[in-house]
Parts: sequence; C-alpha cells; structure tokens
Amino acid sequence: MSVVSPDICMGGEANQTRAKIKSSPLLSSLLSSQLSSISKAINSTETPVKEKHARRIILGTHREKGAYTFWSYALGFPLASSSILSWKFCHVLHKVLRDGHRNVLQDCMRHHSSLVEVGKLWGNLHDKYGQLVALYTRLLCTKLEFHVKHSEIPPNLEVTDEVLERTAGTDINNVTQQNIWQVLRGYLTCVLLSLIFPLVLRQLNTSIAISTLTSGQCRLSPLIQVIQDCSHLYHFTVKLLFKLHACKLPAKSLPRQNVMQHKYFFLLKTFFNKARDMMYFKRLIQIPKLPDSPPNFLHAASLAKHVKPVVVIPDEDEPEQQDDDDDEPEPLIEVSDVSTSSLQQLDIFDQTFGPPNGGFDDRDLQIESLKRDLELLRAELDRVKQEAQRYITQLKSQINSLEAELEEQRAQKQRALVENEQLRMELEATRRRNAEHESLQTTFIEAEKRAQATEQRYNKLKEKHTELVASHAELLRKSADTVKMLSVTQQTQEEVERTKQQLSFEIDRIKQESDMRKFEMEKLKRELEEKMAEVTHMKASLQSSETVSMHLSSMTALQAEKERLMRSVSEKEAELSSLRQSAQVQQSSLQQERERSSRELGELQGKLQEKEQLKQKLLEEQFALLQGTVTEAENIIQDAVAKLDDPLHVRCTSSPDYLISRAEATLGSIDKVKKGHADYLSNMGDAGGLLRALTQFSHLAADTIINGSATAHMAPTDHADRLTENCRGCATQSLQYLKDLKSKTTLQRADPASIRIIVQKILHLGQDLRPKSMDVRQDELGDLVDKEMAATSAAIEEAVRRIDEMMNQARKDTTGVKLEVNERILNSCTDLMKAIRMLVIASTDLQKEIVESGRGAATIKEFYARNSRWTEGLISAAKAVGWGATEMVESADKVVLHTGKYEELIVCSHEIAASTAQLVAASKVKADRNSKRLPVLQQASRHVNEMAAKVVASTKTGQEHLEDKDTMDFSGMSLIKLRKEEMESQVSVLLTCRQNIHSYFLITE
Repeated sequence: MSVVSPDICMGGEANQTRAKIKSSPLLSSLLSSQLSSISKAINSTETPVKEKHARRIILGTHREKGAYTFWSYALGFPLASSSILSWKFCHVLHKVLRDGHRNVLQDCMRHHSSLVEVGKLWGNLHDKYGQLVALYTRLLCTKLEFHVKHSEIPPNLEVTDEVLERTAGTDINNVTQQNIWQVLRGYLTCVLLSLIFPLVLRQLNTSIAISTLTSGQCRLSPLIQVIQDCSHLYHFTVKLLFKLHACKLPAKSLPRQNVMQHKYFFLLKTFFNKARDMMYFKRLIQIPKLPDSPPNFLHAASLAKHVKPVVVIPDEDEPEQQDDDDDEPEPLIEVSDVSTSSLQQLDIFDQTFGPPNGGFDDRDLQIESLKRDLELLRAELDRVKQEAQRYITQLKSQINSLEAELEEQRAQKQRALVENEQLRMELEATRRRNAEHESLQTTFIEAEKRAQATEQRYNKLKEKHTELVASHAELLRKSADTVKMLSVTQQTQEEVERTKQQLSFEIDRIKQESDMRKFEMEKLKRELEEKMAEVTHMKASLQSSETVSMHLSSMTALQAEKERLMRSVSEKEAELSSLRQSAQVQQSSLQQERERSSRELGELQGKLQEKEQLKQKLLEEQFALLQGTVTEAENIIQDAVAKLDDPLHVRCTSSPDYLISRAEATLGSIDKVKKGHADYLSNMGDAGGLLRALTQFSHLAADTIINGSATAHMAPTDHADRLTENCRGCATQSLQYLKDLKSKTTLQRADPASIRIIVQKILHLGQDLRPKSMDVRQDELGDLVDKEMAATSAAIEEAVRRIDEMMNQARKDTTGVKLEVNERILNSCTDLMKAIRMLVIASTDLQKEIVESGRGAATIKEFYARNSRWTEGLISAAKAVGWGATEMVESADKVVLHTGKYEELIVCSHEIAASTAQLVAASKVKADRNSKRLPVLQQASRHVNEMAAKVVASTKTGQEHLEDKDTMDFSGMSLIKLRKEEMESQVSVLLTCRQNIHSYFLITE
C-alpha cells in the first residue's frame, strides 16, 4: 500500500485546477477580470479605490469561496516601496474582510504577521501616508484577532441581539461576559483611539474644495468602513455594559467601565459630527446622529430608550465611465452562433416578404425546435457552470486544507527540531554545569573580585591621570639620573674587569716566582745534602784539628745560608697567601657589586618600560577623550543643521546684531581651537586645551547656524538664500574638520581655515542686514535729540491750535447731530494731544535725569554719542510721535469736512498710542528703578492710552449716530428702484470682497 505525500497531492490538484481554468474560457475570463480589478484597485496613484473594482474583487471571493486569488496576487505588491500603495491595499483588504466570503477571514489570518511587519515598517518612517498605514494595519490586525476569537460574529459585524446574548452567555458566574467585554473594548479603543480620523484631518483641510479632490478622497474613502465598524461596536458595548450591570458584578469594576464607555461615546460623537459635515461623506453615506448624553447604565429602563445607530449607504450606482484603463465587459458564451445568425436572417426575410405562399412552413418547426434546443443548451450550460464552480470550490477548499495541514506539519517538524536541539543543548549545558560547578563558583568569586578591582582601578584612573601628568617631568629627571647611573655603573664594571685582569696577572706572576723559589730551595737542599755528605766524608777522613775547624766554619756558614733561605721562603709563602686572600676578598666584593648593579639595572629598565606603557596609555586616553568630544561636537552641529529643515523652525527669527555677536564669538573660538590643536600636536599627553576649545566651538558654531537661519527668515530673498547657503557650508566644513580630528592619519593636517572664511561671510552678511544708522555724526546726536523733542512739542502745539480752529469752524458750519459728533471727536483729540504733551514733558525730564546721572565727567553731547543706539531710538520715537500728531490732525480735519473716513482717525489714534509706547520704552531703558520721575512717565503713558481709547470710542459712537440718521427711507421707492439699489449694494459688496482678498494675498506675500 503506497502513501502519497500531501505536497504531491496538493500540487496535482493545483495543476488540475490550472488545467481546468485554462481549458474553460469562462473561468479564465473571470480570473483575468478579477486580477485586472486587483491591479487597478491597488496602485500607487493618489486616487480613491473605484467601487466597481472592489465589487469585482469581492464577487471573486464569493465565487472561489475564499481569498486565495487575492492574496496570491497581493503578495507580489511592493508594499515597502510605496505608502500610497500600502494605504490602498489596506482599504481593499478591509472591504474584502467586511463583504467577502466567510472563508476570507482564515485566508487573511495566515498573513497576519505580514500585516504587522508592514505596519512596523511604515510606523518608523516619517511619511504622511506611512503614519496612516501604520494605524490602519494595527486596526486590521485587531479586527482579525477579534473575529478569530469570536467566530460567531461575522467580519461585517451585522449580528442580531440574540446572537450577541448567546455569545456573551447567561451565567452570572461565567467570566465570558467580562472577557468579551474586554475584547470589544480593546477593539473599539483601537478604532477610536488609533487616531486615523484625526490624523487624516490634520493632513487635510476640511473645506469642500479639498474633500472633493482625488488626493483628499484617497485619504477619506477608507473611513467609510471605519464608520460602519464604529456604529456596530458602539451598539455591542452598550448592550454588554447593560448586561454587566444587570449581572450585579462587584461595584469596584463597574464605575471604571462606565467612565470608559462615556469616553468612547464622546469620541465617537465627535468623529461622527466631523465626518457628517464633510461634503465627501454626504453623497456616499448617511451617518447616524448620537444622542446628546450617553446612556445611564445604572437604570435598566434606559436600555429601552437606546436606539441602535445605523449607517445607511444609499443604493446609488457609481458613474462608471469608459476610460482607457477600465475593464472590458465580461464575455458571454455564445451558443449556436450559426443557428442564431441564420434565425435572425430568416426572421428578417420573413418580416420583409412574409412566409412563402402565405401559409405554415416547415422552417417554423425548425425554428421552434432550435429554440427548444437552445433553451436546453443554456440549461446544460448553467448546470456545467454550477458543476465547474462547485468542483473549483471543492478543489480550493482541499488546497486550503492541505496547505493548512502542510503548514501545521512543517511547524510541528520545526518545533520538534527546535525542541530536540534545545534538549540536546540543555543536556550538554547540564553536563558542563555539573562538571564545572565548583570552578564556576570560584570563577564567579574571582570575577566579582576582578569587577571590584576593576571598579577601583577605574576610580583610580582619574587620580592616576593627574598623577601621571605631574610625575611626567619627575620621570624624565629620573630617567636622566638613571642614564648617568648606568654610565657610572658601566665605568665601575670596566674598572673591576681591569682590576680583575691585573690581579689574575699578578697571581700568575706570583705563582711563577713561587715555583722558581721552590726550584731554588730544592736545588739548595740537594747542595746541602751534598755538603753534608762532604762534611761527613771530611769528618771521617780528616782527623786533624785544622781540617775540622775549617770544615766547622764552612758548615756554620752553610747553616746560616740555609736559615736565611728558609726565612726567605717562609716570607714569600706568607706574601703569597696574603695576596691570595686579598684577591679573593676583592673578587667577592666585585661579584656583589656586579649583582647589585645588575639588579638596579633591571629595576631601572622595568621602571622605564612601565613609564613607556603609562605614557602610551596616557596618549591613548587623551585621544579617546578627543574622539568622544569630537563625536559630541558633531552631534551638536548635526542637530543644528537638522533644525534648518524643520518646519517648526520657520517661525523662529533673530536679529542681525545677535547673529554678528554669535559669529564674532565663533571666530574667537576658532582661534582657540587652532591654538589648542597646535598645543596638542606638540604635547599629545595633554589634550585639555583642545577639548575645552572644541566644546566651546561646537556650541558657538551651532548657535551661529541656527541664528543665521532664523535671521534669514526676515531677510530679503537674495540675502536669505546666501545666508542659508553659508550656514550649511559652515556646518559642512565644521563636520569635515571634526572628522579630520577623529583620525590619527588626518590629525596633523586638520585646519579650520575654511570654517573661518565661511563664518566671516556670515558676519559680513549680518552686517549688511543690520539697519543703517542715520547719517549723523556722533557729536551731533545730542543736538538732534533736543531738536526732535522740541519739534515734537511744536507739532503737538500746532495740532492743538488747528483742532481749536476746526472746532470753531465746525460750530459755524454744522448744527444738530453732526455738530455734536464733531465736538465730541475734536474734544477727545484735544485731550489726547494734551496727554501726549504731558508725556513728552515727562520723557524729557526723565532723559535729563538719565544724562545727569550717567555722563559723569563727560559732556551731554559725549554721553549721547557714547550711547548712540539709545539716542537713535529716542530720535526715532520722537519723530514717530510728531508725525502721528500731524496725521491725526489731518484725519480729524477730513472727518469734520466729510472728506475722510472715521477708520483713518481710529488708525491714527492707535498709531499715536504705539509711538508714545515706543518713546516710553526708549526713555525707560537707562532709567533707574528708584527714579521719582519714572512713575510720572508711566502715569502719563497710561493717560495717553486712555485718551486714545476715548478718541476711538467717540469716533465709533459718532459714526453710529450718523449712520442711524442717514438710514434710507424705502417707503417712497418703487420696486424697480429698490431692486436697482439692491444690485448696486451687491456690486459694491463684491468689489469690497475682491479688494479685501487682493489685499490679503498681498499681505501674505
């Protein structure tokens, strides 16, 4: 009995299915139509998914009873390369899940991990559609997990209350109610708090013009399915929460559930209200209205008042235009083409000429039989279609089941292999642990000791670092002393060698002399024996006394000679022994001196080696500190460069003066960096100066780059472009210089000269952008201040005089309401001018006090010249006040003569208030806090603001009175005249709106 593997069976069935699809033109046409719809629905074009394409894909899932074809084609999409493609894929997948066949859920669950990976990928990228894709994939994964766990609820969430009750259960002690509540709450939280709709609204303008564009519809179209899911989920949670309250669960858990449900209610209500106001949703979906307040779950009767929110989609056919990219109509199978054409020809012939002979013909019978055959063939064709569809469904279900079994077997095999490998590794690890338990304990203790020692050494490294720097010079001195001692020791050794050689030579000489003496002594002994023999012989032979006496005397002489020779020999032996002893003593002392010298030499060599190691370690530590500082400096400058492209940085502005100060400070830090670099190259054991200079340089350079970009936001286009380009160039050159400092190969040739050139360009651009000072010499500033203050006072006096003249003229020329309005306006203008005059007097007194207290021994002109910026501010403020007073008089004159507008007078009063505020601010800059004239100035400033407000109020009141008086009387006008007046009013309104829009565009530009 043979066993066939599932893979072979599945491959065979798949091949059979493909063969049947190829052999059947109807199935092949349907498959090609579905694939074409998938490719046209899911693309990278920023347009919404067409409903007909989605409908064909959904019909394909019902036709094949699954999503096998959809996923087999969708897996080939490059979802990681296009965020729009991923967004439209999620939209189509959501539609397929909701409206597709029930087997689609299992097919999609197999690709759950792929959806998670796509969401993580786009969630880590800063892309508008990428953020939407990340949230949408999270929603789809939550939907899949929910429906897999609760299979009773279909993916479209259309379920009756009875099924929901059965799913929740009826047993109070059963925690299924709380489990499904937790799952539903998590699902609804993912839908409402996933921020898909708020994120889409932030990326779109909610106006009609944007919501009707294809780009806006591409973002908004998936929200239709989200709205449908939200309505059902909200109804489920309300029903289940009423059921939880009815079960009388612990009181501690229910308040928290109520709070969460209230939060869901208000979020969902806000979501529905915003979506209901958009034009795009009004023609596609009817969004329900939620009640003003959430249900009261503490009262069971509130359940009867709860109305299920129902989302209605109108049955409107989508206008399908025959575009170039649209699908062709689905082909129909033509049966008996020849017969049908012949029948048509016969019908046409009969209609034209009538039946032959005007009677019944056999061809009518043939036509009837052919029609019956045609009906039979059509019924047979329908049966074949149904059979083929059922066979295809069975094959696909078998394929799906076999694939599931294959995946399960592969997973089990993989798990078994992993478990076997883990067991084998655990067994080996257990054996090793049993064999090395004691050694591991010892190693652990030693590791702890080493860790403690390492920590102590790490703590001592900093102390040693300073000690090494301090002991470096001492080691150099000791090295010189050691060299001297080595030279002395070498000289001593040479002297010892020479002495040893001399002693050995002397010992050899003494040995030779001793041998010679021994030879002479033996010779003397032999002679003595000969003499004794002669004496004996002479004693025996000679008997005479004379002979005896002669022999005795010679014998005495020989005896004395013998004693003398013996004494000489003993002296030589004693001298030889003393020389031997002294040579041995001297040799032993030389040996001790040599050993001591060798020991000292070894110690000195060890110290020298240790010194070299410490010196090398110091150099490495210093270079490591330099690399760390350079890395931090690079991060600071890169952060500054990143802010140049930050949209939030566009609002930041800076003044050219501050940019100049930052650029000058950066140039000073570049000099310090260059000096620190030179010092480090000369002495690489001390990088402190270079580290401090680099830290200061990185912060100042980053500050210069950021402030240069901020200054460019308010500069002219040409200056702004050059300034931004130089800021980027400064960052590029700085990073290149820091990169050269990080490498030992390029450390010698690192040069900040290019940075200096670009920073100087930034400095020159800042100086060009600085406001040009007035063409006045420094010594003339004091006189100019007095002149401008006097001119301001004169302008105010002239304004008061002209207002009085206008008052008198108005009393002569006007009467009634107009006179009352003119008097009120001119009186308020006179009060404002008087308040400004008091303010100018108070400001002049405060300036005199400031000059007297701050000039010291200098003159008033020198004080003004020394504080030129402050002086220029005073002059500018005084000019603005005088100009404002003059303009107010002109505007008031025009209003009284009815040639001007009341708005001009209001604007002039605001301008005067702003100018006086500038004058007060310029006067207060150098004032003492304890000055008695400063409160007087502040009180005068407040009085000016009150009078300016009074001018505005009187002007508006007068304008309203005159408008009430000039109300048109329509009683005497005809209908045609009224329509004409209305048309003219509309024309003037349109012209005014056009002018306002034009002015708005000019202001924005």
